[in-house]
Amino acid sequence: MGFGERIGDTLRVPGRGLRRFVTVLTVLVLAAGVGSAVSLTAPTLVADLGLTGAPAAEGPPAPVPALGPLAATAPTPTTAGLEAVLGPAVEDMPGRFAGTVVDPATGQVLWASDADRALVPGSTAKVLTAAAALLTLNPTDGFVTRVVAGTQPGTVVLVGGGDPTLTALPEGEDGVYPGPARLDELVREVREKVPGPIDTVVVDTSRYSGPTSAPGWDPSDVAAGFVTPIEPLMLDGGRLDPTVQDTPRTSEPALEAGQVFAELLGADDVETGTAPGEGERLASVTSAPFSELVEHTMRTSDNVLAEALAREVAIARNGQPSFAGAAEQTIGALTQAGFDPAGAVLVDGSGLSTDDEVPARLLGTLLAAAATPAEGERDTDFLRPLITGLPVAGGDGTLDDRFGIDAPSAPGRGTVRAKTGTLTNVSSLAGLVTDADGRLLVFAFMSNGASPATVRPRLDAMAAELGGCGCR
Repeated sequence: MGFGERIGDTLRVPGRGLRRFVTVLTVLVLAAGVGSAVSLTAPTLVADLGLTGAPAAEGPPAPVPALGPLAATAPTPTTAGLEAVLGPAVEDMPGRFAGTVVDPATGQVLWASDADRALVPGSTAKVLTAAAALLTLNPTDGFVTRVVAGTQPGTVVLVGGGDPTLTALPEGEDGVYPGPARLDELVREVREKVPGPIDTVVVDTSRYSGPTSAPGWDPSDVAAGFVTPIEPLMLDGGRLDPTVQDTPRTSEPALEAGQVFAELLGADDVETGTAPGEGERLASVTSAPFSELVEHTMRTSDNVLAEALAREVAIARNGQPSFAGAAEQTIGALTQAGFDPAGAVLVDGSGLSTDDEVPARLLGTLLAAAATPAEGERDTDFLRPLITGLPVAGGDGTLDDRFGIDAPSAPGRGTVRAKTGTLTNVSSLAGLVTDADGRLLVFAFMSNGASPATVRPRLDAMAAELGGCGCR
């Protein structure tokens, strides 16, 4: 895959001392979903815990090993074996299909069907955004929201730092984002520095440039709850209900955040403007680390958070913090790291645009790099949040309601982990699974031109079949 062969001056690959990721092989994470569901529903569990009134045993029984690393000698599927299993499904797939299966331990492409064909990816485009963020940003850093003194007495400036997870919920109440920075903390810090009255809050959104909506976006997506205008200041991703992932959003996220902040400070006026160059810093709060936010983006397919991460990549690489600049720098970061983005066209960071195009080959290559076993000084374990953030089939995230127990894909429950992508006539699924012989495999399946209601169950079934066969 060539990763790391073209590291340049503008790419900041984090050192080992800064990595906060799980370095255990991905196969352990996958295996955990297999055994736990059985053990938690065992009929003897209540009795074993002494909750039925029956006499408890003298000490717990000896644990029975259930999980362990996959054998490095697990046989590799053959191309012919994979074709025998996946080929008929491709033949029956409506619309245009592209797919690939990769062995992450070797980087070898084991099976491909039009894998270089660029199709509209939907939210699997977030794989590119997340990879670029992990390649570029310090994983322990986060978004920083600041308040500085204004030029006039009684005026403060709320400076948007790009953090869509900033919340007005009080401490102890959780929204959809992990470990969010809180507006209450900003208010407390400001009050410590400015004990007198505050009359005006100025809202500074100068961190971003260009349009707040990308080409190919459906304007109804704001009301539908999938996205909000992309500004560097907002509360809870612009959600009207901060506890629900997909809920109607505001059309003025920065202004509304400023209004809530002003109310908490007792200020009457809210204006737009920019912070003075020498303004005294009065307060600041920082989001959860970028590594955790990448995981959240992958698991929940959060469009707003993906767009914010893409702009941070652009800023870190001295690009324009706009849709076009973020897309350009995302491709640039992947290229600089040695990946081949040929055929990929991005106009946003979330995959919400129907103008995006990505080849299945690139999705497979990126996920395979993230799933590669850690080896020596040039390992890729800092890409691991691409894998640990993948939803579990039938378990969580955007796969929680798929791979139903009565569906043909049911054997994939708890074993398939994958990023989803769905738009009108667009369906994609890219992730990994362990096959029947104990080999970890990466896959990327994409379809354009047919209804997701028809295609998604077929893609799920393909992933489940991949996990159920030895394919030799």
